[in-house]
Amino acid sequence: MTTDPTPLIRRVTGPLIEMDGFPGMAMNDLVALGAHGLPGEVVAINDGRVTVQAYEYTGGLGPGDTVSPLRQPLSARLDPGLLGGVFDGLLRPLTTAPTWLEPGAAAPADGRLWHFRPRARPGDQVEAGAVLGTVSDAGPLEYRILVPPGGDGRLDSLAAEGDYPSEQVIATIDDRPVTLTICWPVRLARPYRDRAVAGAPLHTGQRAVDLLFPVPRGGNVSVPGGFGTGKTVLLQQLAKWCDADVIVYVGCGERGNEMAEIVAELLALTDPRTGGRLADRTVIIANTSNMPMMAREASVYTGVTVAEHFRDMGYHVVLVADSTSRWAEALREFAARTGVLPAEEGYPADLASALAAFYERAGAVTTLGGAAGSVTIIGAVSPPGGDVSEPVTTHTERFVRCRWTLDRDLAYARHYPAISWADSFSRDVDAVAAGYAAAGDAEWGVRRGRVVRLLAESDRLVALTELVGTAALPADQRMVVLGGRLLREAVLQQNALSPNDAHCSMDKTTALVEAVLAVFDRCRELAGSGIAAERIEEMDFGPLVRAREAAGPQDTAAVRQRRDLVLAELGELS
Repeated sequence: MTTDPTPLIRRVTGPLIEMDGFPGMAMNDLVALGAHGLPGEVVAINDGRVTVQAYEYTGGLGPGDTVSPLRQPLSARLDPGLLGGVFDGLLRPLTTAPTWLEPGAAAPADGRLWHFRPRARPGDQVEAGAVLGTVSDAGPLEYRILVPPGGDGRLDSLAAEGDYPSEQVIATIDDRPVTLTICWPVRLARPYRDRAVAGAPLHTGQRAVDLLFPVPRGGNVSVPGGFGTGKTVLLQQLAKWCDADVIVYVGCGERGNEMAEIVAELLALTDPRTGGRLADRTVIIANTSNMPMMAREASVYTGVTVAEHFRDMGYHVVLVADSTSRWAEALREFAARTGVLPAEEGYPADLASALAAFYERAGAVTTLGGAAGSVTIIGAVSPPGGDVSEPVTTHTERFVRCRWTLDRDLAYARHYPAISWADSFSRDVDAVAAGYAAAGDAEWGVRRGRVVRLLAESDRLVALTELVGTAALPADQRMVVLGGRLLREAVLQQNALSPNDAHCSMDKTTALVEAVLAVFDRCRELAGSGIAAERIEEMDFGPLVRAREAAGPQDTAAVRQRRDLVLAELGELS
């Protein structure tokens, strides 16, 4: 009996490896490269030669080194230890890792015991997605052990309540073992029963988002912005304050100090839901700019797989990817090494397909077990030089329902978050308005419409005043300019460093908007009655502008008090 020859490496070019073919080779199979067993993935097969992309630094590899086929796709190890953890792009834990990672180091089970409580009975017929039991010490949320997809059948056995390692078999279904840990291919979307109609809004705590460009649970958003526009701070604010059950934060090619900052802040913040640490219901995947380039490419798929895992338990998950431009650059670099014919600006021709496949994994669904869950994807885009006509930005816009464009002029004017109300959009406004109406706020759409129209008219008139001056405008139009300024300064601006203004409840947002609109309406009435526009413009609107920082996140009474104070002072003009 002859044995198959061991495949050997023939060429190494950075993360690109060419090796001998081997029996049973298939696309997307994993291989272990060299003596250290560096992980790599088959990306091309041609005439007995196999092209592999390596997920670690390939220094020291050379022609003649051996390769071990693993005959499985790149998969994420999903276990009860995810919440509160920090991982690399292949979901290997970093919290317990040494300062310098060992080449080819896998993610072995850490030996920790998890307290399992059964929720089913042996002999039951169970379907995919059904809850077999829960793990009570995996974080502030109930970690549910589910029947895996395709695992329908008779429950032969189920472990009693107790402490078990993550690799322990806790159930058998038609003689198939089920453990506390599952491995799932990261490039394969996890199945669900049905897509649900998105409508319930995701509350982010950021007024410019929740008021002007809302996103429903299960939506997808792009956040394009050049250097210095506050993109990372905005994404960190979303991760800290949105009302999702689980946050998955993917730092894809970003600076290491930024990742260290968000980890430190999440550890320091108190979760308003549980009173514990906010980090305890967050999964951080850190693949910083000094980590291997192709692991950056895998990190976004790893992140969305983790998000779908918690979605299938019936949770609402937000995935923040910062930034997809660095991911696209990894695709471009590897495509250049393989000799693929470049498309626009050197990116591979399948860039649009890759972006579509990523954002398509967002959605509100009915899970296989019948629960409601969602994955909301928020992807940052870092266009070089702030050029939003570059390929990553333009292709992304085709596949998302919402875009929050960060404006350089607003950022340089210290207006944060620098979300442009002229260049951003949300295609889900009607669905979100219906969601607010169902929750008892039927006037949300009317308020938003008034704000959008006032901002647009104010911008038009401000552009005109740059030519003719403010004094040349009629009094009514000068009040529109004043109203637009009050909206920008009293509502849309937000201070991420203020304990009162870092996040804002919808009740406070509503109170601020109604206060500004009430003052604006009163100013127009006074101008229409013959009061000089200069006298109105010289009024002190400071109490109204400062209400956003003076009042707490839930404090609507203080906002109304300041509104009444300004209205009373305006009344003295008549």
